Amino acid sequence: MTTVRVRGIYTTAVTHLLDENGFEVVQASDPIEERFDSSFEAVPADVSIETSRDRQGLAVSGAPDAVAAVVDQFDDLAIDTFHWDAAAPRGAVFDGDVIEADGGGGAVVDLGDGRRGYLDYDDVDGYVDTGNRYRLQVREPAPPWDDDRPRVAPSLEVQGGLCTLSRDRHGVSAALRGERADELVGMTDLLSTDIPEGWGLRWQPSAADADLDAMGTALDRAVDRAAALEDALADAPDDPGDPGRLAAPQRTVWFWFGRESRFALDDARRAVTATMAGHHRTKAADRAASAAVDFAEAVCGSARSGTEDDGDGDDSDGFPFAAVTGQFGPTTGDRIEIGHGKPDGRRISLGRGEVTDWAGDGSVTVERSMRGGGTYDALGVPKESGDVAVTKFREGRWWYPTTYRDAEGTAKGTYVNICTPVELFPDCARYVDLYVDVIRKPDGSVAIVDEDELESAVADGLVSEDLAEKATTVATAVERALSK
Repeated sequence: MTTVRVRGIYTTAVTHLLDENGFEVVQASDPIEERFDSSFEAVPADVSIETSRDRQGLAVSGAPDAVAAVVDQFDDLAIDTFHWDAAAPRGAVFDGDVIEADGGGGAVVDLGDGRRGYLDYDDVDGYVDTGNRYRLQVREPAPPWDDDRPRVAPSLEVQGGLCTLSRDRHGVSAALRGERADELVGMTDLLSTDIPEGWGLRWQPSAADADLDAMGTALDRAVDRAAALEDALADAPDDPGDPGRLAAPQRTVWFWFGRESRFALDDARRAVTATMAGHHRTKAADRAASAAVDFAEAVCGSARSGTEDDGDGDDSDGFPFAAVTGQFGPTTGDRIEIGHGKPDGRRISLGRGEVTDWAGDGSVTVERSMRGGGTYDALGVPKESGDVAVTKFREGRWWYPTTYRDAEGTAKGTYVNICTPVELFPDCARYVDLYVDVIRKPDGSVAIVDEDELESAVADGLVSEDLAEKATTVATAVERALSK
């Protein structure tokens, strides 16, 4: 049975789904044990699942076969669930070349094949300068939709949840204080497995709840993984060479959740405990909002269940848009970014604009000033200084229109983007673009464009056939509406 350690705002829902599908969740937190009224073993995990820093999705890391099994469980969570393999997975080893070291807290490192890493100066002995080469290991992967780079460090370690073997440590220690730390260090002498030469052992806080057998298993696995890593690097020269990957003992897969995915996770969580409509949608918006959700659910004990979203962005799914955005944004006067996600994992900023109108039904209007030069995609009209783009978003809707106007207010055309259901976070409108779009030119003619790009995305495996069919259906409905 595959063992999985889960952390972050999606933990309850993910734990329920894994448990329903034959996985064993281990090293659970106290709230999870109370919520499930169950005892979870403190044993090593084959897979670690963590919420991304921006709360938009999950990182799934571990043994490749075990990760593949977990990915299969969440791949079809909802129509707007996406996943991508990390180019720099957790634990991977690279030779890297410092290409930027001009201040701040760290340097940018070329890892080869277009990959970049971030090397914290505090992790390096001595001065870091452009052109320096290091052998680096990925400590923290970065999602493809974010501008952050994976954090790398010039030392080797093997993480196992209960314990960590590290090349830059000596002896045995524990990430705890007091008697329990001394006890863990002392119990190590009772284990049959020896710590490999050149490696130091550090017991993690989760080991405090483990018995001697679990500690022994954890150390055995860590030693095996350390040996496998050394074998993978055996043919590498002692000194770092040209940038490139030397070993990747683990696989990391990033899951991005859209609005419907978050509501599907709400349903899974609701099977375990009281869950307000839009629980994960609200938690993904803001840390303060997350705390407010916990408080509301704890006080109320139960919450109104959501119903299916009709895709039109109204409040039929029970999400309290007015309350959430009224408290945390975006509202009139705020400035938000348009986060234009792509099915290959990238996120492109279309710029920031001012929210000029807000309505409790889930609608906001965003205006952006445009720079001159070039033409507007598909419309074939020139971009001129003084133009204004007026974009109308509605939470949960599978499309949004942008009308371009010149300095006198005359419309230059409308571009309707077909996308996964829009989510309006305090600082960003988020969605994944589905390639196909609908345009209305200044002469009133209406057309669907870029259908070939959608077909290519399906052929490349970036967009599912169901999602492509939905996008085409939406585009046809929008075209019909604009033609009236």
